[in-house]
Amino acid sequence: MALKNIYLAVNPHGGMEKGRGILELVKPVFHDNGVELKVLETEYPGHAQEMINTMDFEEVDGFCAIGGDGTFHEVVNGLLTRKDKKQVPIGLIPGGSGNSFMHTVECLDPVEAAKRIVSGNTIPVDVAEVKSGKELIYSINIIGWGLVTDIGITAENYRWLGESRYTIIAMLEIFRLKQRSATLIMDGTEEKSDFTFIMALNTKHTGKGMYAAPKAKLDDGLIDLIIVREKGKMKLLNLLPKIFDGTHIDSEIVEYYQVSRFSLIPDENEPLNIDGEITGNTPIEVKMIPGCFQFLN
Repeated sequence: MALKNIYLAVNPHGGMEKGRGILELVKPVFHDNGVELKVLETEYPGHAQEMINTMDFEEVDGFCAIGGDGTFHEVVNGLLTRKDKKQVPIGLIPGGSGNSFMHTVECLDPVEAAKRIVSGNTIPVDVAEVKSGKELIYSINIIGWGLVTDIGITAENYRWLGESRYTIIAMLEIFRLKQRSATLIMDGTEEKSDFTFIMALNTKHTGKGMYAAPKAKLDDGLIDLIIVREKGKMKLLNLLPKIFDGTHIDSEIVEYYQVSRFSLIPDENEPLNIDGEITGNTPIEVKMIPGCFQFLN
């Protein structure tokens, strides 16, 4: 499709003004391809979500953002909760710390991402609809529970360690391991068990370059579940580095499933890691919505 008008959301002050630098880098791509670019500056968390949720789509061919998985999570949730149900294709120019979604579409260069956007080519992308109590959250990357959430919560208090904090905190949390008892229902099959963690992914990658779900596809109508019940600390420590190259799925302590829906009902309700943010609470019901939006790629 030919694009003429694009909205581009950017946080000009976040990440040491990284967004502003990327904006200046990609502007010529839009200009040289005859695409009118309207830059929208976000002012607070959730602003991009509000923008796409309420704006008039009559004279726009697409909505894009500069950012990472958190920003894209906002854009998708804003798009899918519009009262008029209207959609435009959406795009992302990588500018976050993890960029899991862009890892999966194999595009981590901002200029390359801009070139893909102006091409007008789109791909359909599935979304996981997460029902958490009365709350409805749409996930494009990960739904994590157990150890993976413990790591995320603790890591927030150690930002001064930089990107290495996740590896350090992961080892710490393994040593003070907490197992959880829960009922897990996958495509109608129910079981009660103790779990160390469950990750449900729509993308191949999560976090900072973790190749967590090598079999995942963005358009297969399925979500990939990685389940670990093991409570042996040394086995878990040995598993940790394997998640970065995908070889963890060959481990005897890892179970890998692809399902269209699942429910998780723990004995004790706890927060979740949804697309890198600690949000929502168990119990949850998750179902995949195939081809939920069009991504400019």
